[in-house]
Amino acid sequence: MEGEDKSEEEMREQNQASGTGTPWSQESPPEERLPTEWSRQWTRARRVLIAILLFGLLLGSCVLWVYIFRNCGPRPCETPACLDLWALYLTSGNSSADPCTDFFSFVCGKDNGTSDIFKAVTEKNKSQLQRLLETPGSWHPGSAEEKAFQFYNSCMDTAAIEAAGTGPLRQVIEELGGWHISGNGTPLDFNRTLRLLMSQYGHFPFFRAHLLPHPDRPSTPVIQPSSMVPPLPSQAFPLHPPCSPLLSSLSCVQIYQPEFDILLKQEQEQKIYAQILREYLTYLNRLGTLLGGDPEKVQQHASWSIFFTSRLFRFLRQDKLFHEMTIDQLQEMAPAIDWLSCLQAIFTPMSLSPSQPLVVHDLDYLRNMSQLVEEELQSNRDMMQSYMILGLVETLSPALDSQFREARTELSQKLSELTERPPMPAHPRWMQCVDVTGTYFEPTLAALFVREAFGPSTQSAAMELFSEVKDAFITSLKKLSRISEETRKEALNKLTQLQVEMGAPQQALKPELDKQEYSDIQLGPSFLQSVLSSVRSLRGRKVRSFLQPFPYHRWQVSAWDVNAYYSIPDYLVVFPAGLFQPPLFHRGYPRAVNFGAAGSIMAQWLLHIFYHFLLSSGCLSCDTQALREALLCLESHYAALTLPSTAAFNGSLTPLDIAADVGGLAIAFQAYSTWLAKHSGETTLPSQDLTPYQLFFRSFAQTMCRDPSSQDPQDNHSPPSLRVHGPLSNIPEFSRHFHCPHGTLLNPSSRCQLW
Repeated sequence: MEGEDKSEEEMREQNQASGTGTPWSQESPPEERLPTEWSRQWTRARRVLIAILLFGLLLGSCVLWVYIFRNCGPRPCETPACLDLWALYLTSGNSSADPCTDFFSFVCGKDNGTSDIFKAVTEKNKSQLQRLLETPGSWHPGSAEEKAFQFYNSCMDTAAIEAAGTGPLRQVIEELGGWHISGNGTPLDFNRTLRLLMSQYGHFPFFRAHLLPHPDRPSTPVIQPSSMVPPLPSQAFPLHPPCSPLLSSLSCVQIYQPEFDILLKQEQEQKIYAQILREYLTYLNRLGTLLGGDPEKVQQHASWSIFFTSRLFRFLRQDKLFHEMTIDQLQEMAPAIDWLSCLQAIFTPMSLSPSQPLVVHDLDYLRNMSQLVEEELQSNRDMMQSYMILGLVETLSPALDSQFREARTELSQKLSELTERPPMPAHPRWMQCVDVTGTYFEPTLAALFVREAFGPSTQSAAMELFSEVKDAFITSLKKLSRISEETRKEALNKLTQLQVEMGAPQQALKPELDKQEYSDIQLGPSFLQSVLSSVRSLRGRKVRSFLQPFPYHRWQVSAWDVNAYYSIPDYLVVFPAGLFQPPLFHRGYPRAVNFGAAGSIMAQWLLHIFYHFLLSSGCLSCDTQALREALLCLESHYAALTLPSTAAFNGSLTPLDIAADVGGLAIAFQAYSTWLAKHSGETTLPSQDLTPYQLFFRSFAQTMCRDPSSQDPQDNHSPPSLRVHGPLSNIPEFSRHFHCPHGTLLNPSSRCQLW
């Protein structure tokens, strides 16, 4: 400004000197020069005001942007359900692990081992049932609920069970004719004793028998006697184990199946079989002594029982073929058993005849078993009686006093050590009582659990999630190039017809069936007598259900279970209410959690159904070479991933399970991305610094958390860490959202194209 003022003065001087210029350019008095000075001050002020205005606009824009981001972007969910999930994530993960190289440890690691999400949910579901069963006065007098509550309380009354001692069991043995171990007894006719054991006491010493619809005639019940394996203790408290895995696609009704709870590897059999028999001999000696038997006679009869058991065991051929024949034909083949009278007793009130069709498994076993029984009845009838009663005592031991339960527990622990299998965890008494009450009063407990934990709003949210996942699967199926157009259309048609059941069987929720269901159960005076009455009632209900029109699907899991399954004959997928519990699902969770956990499980089961359809139809016009290459790619991909030293990967057992895991994650991710594009208001967990997509992947991995050492040898799934790293490393979105460097374990250079 000074330079400008100086030039103006010089110009005025020049004008004056030359006598030129206008009047207003001449020097004016001070009062005339004020407007010019005011103009310069206003210019300065205007510049300051503009700067302040620009700063205010910038500050306002920032505030507005933060406001928009916080209200339109993912907000922290601070409901009690979300806070509980946040606390679980804080305690169940190893934050020091690198998510790009060991996401399994990042999500599942704990200071004291590995978290097991399904085990935790199962225990929580049973804890809810415990609370319901222990709430006084919450049932209607005379109702089925009251009887279930009374049964549970009888199971929990250990003082009364201890006071009864061996009395109730001795009464059962007397009803069977007694035994010579205790120095008295007049054994009944062999087949009469066998009928009583199977029909009244739920013990099957030589074979097992159950009902199931014939695969070619779903509405026609048939009877399946099949080979029994020698009766060593099962870990299950109830006297009603689930159906055989071989029959999982059928609506199997299994009355009772004694289990040989030892799975010997071929190379181990000769080495440890003698040790197993010695431990079992010690156990039988202990049972006989607890019942007041003479130690010398107990030793003699127990040793003979072990010898007889080992001979039965040698007859097993693991024949997986089923053979159709009539009762008459079976009688001719295995004459030691009075098959018509025994099966009639087991399946009363069903009316049987010699021409009744049967489905028989392992004919060689039944033939050899019959011959051995005939030989021993000629010379060792008393020993045969002891063999059957010792097996019954073992079967009933969970309902007896602590001495019998402790003997059973010790045997199980020793057998676990010998067979190098993880020991079964010791469950608290309340959990055992919830299990056995649920076995005999399942419809009642199903209704209680659904009312408590799967209300209409939760069910609606679960069905909505399934619809989103199913739609994503259909979209992916339409783009799949490895199947023919004809196969695609047929698969899409099947999907539209697929039924889904959630929560509990509809029959269990009908109040009119509540009272009549258990009218024949007589409780007391001892817990053992209550159990035996419940065994008979359950068997009768199962048989009667086959004599009536059955327009609905028979559920194979309990409502509080966490295991979904599908039934091909009914073309139905079942998701029990127990699966839709925190932390797997909650209607108030961020959708990322529900899609990542329950949604990926749903997608896996849809893929299992799809693969079953492909295999059963043969898919003759499919690009089988491309399908084979995709599966081989997955096997190679999994084999290249690192494993814990305690785990092993056997790709030959798991190709379709691997494909379901990988495809299930991809489809669930597509479903979530589609949902996110259509909806606003997504949330995330507080103080977790996880984006919604990161939360999705963490929730998926949480469903796979297992202790690798606890995996069942018969489980065909990959080890737990592979079930996390395999799918995540095959989906590029994971490495993008977790910013994994190229070449790390979960951001490999190549991936398999599947879905």
